[in-house]
Amino acid sequence: MSDQLVLSAETRDRGGKGASRELRRNGRVPAVVYGGKEEPLMIHVEEKLLMKQLMTGHFMNSVVMIEVDGKQVRTLPKDVAFHPVKDRPIHADFLRISKDAKVNVAVPVIFANEEASPGLKRGGVLNIVRHELELVCDAANIPDDISIDVTGFDVGDSIHISHVKLPKGSESAITDRDFTIATIVAPSALKSTGGDTTKDDGETAEEA
Repeated sequence: MSDQLVLSAETRDRGGKGASRELRRNGRVPAVVYGGKEEPLMIHVEEKLLMKQLMTGHFMNSVVMIEVDGKQVRTLPKDVAFHPVKDRPIHADFLRISKDAKVNVAVPVIFANEEASPGLKRGGVLNIVRHELELVCDAANIPDDISIDVTGFDVGDSIHISHVKLPKGSESAITDRDFTIATIVAPSALKSTGGDTTKDDGETAEEA
């Protein structure tokens, strides 16, 4: 489970491009906390601290406690906008959540026991269709990643969501089909299709 993060913030009275530019010149990032049947809360946070938390790799699927005016607000990061050239954060959005809330998050997948896959041992290639899974999770138990066991999978096999054991409190946000997460293809097949392999359930990589 991702650690709970804490982010200190200050309220901001003025909106608009001019006020936001002034904040950024002073090393601050304008942000907003919304949702929870309350009025949006206009805040700004320290850019260095925000960048440090972004570098953890799991910021977007972690609960972030916003400390402002002596109070803590439980949130989930929803969006961080970056400068197109400088690659610095220029704005952030946070969604208020309750302790027992269910939240939609994108959780990265990792693949385990590749040495136990006959297809990979024979030179096959793991063609990853989905690098993340859209999950509905308990806010207090958001997984850092989802590990998928490829033991026994051979060339031509597809790994579907039905093959994955999700952690307690998590379920797939997509429930209308048994979508493909990865396939094991022969090197020649991957080259001939340029990596855009059509899977056995009729979806292309773009459609999955």
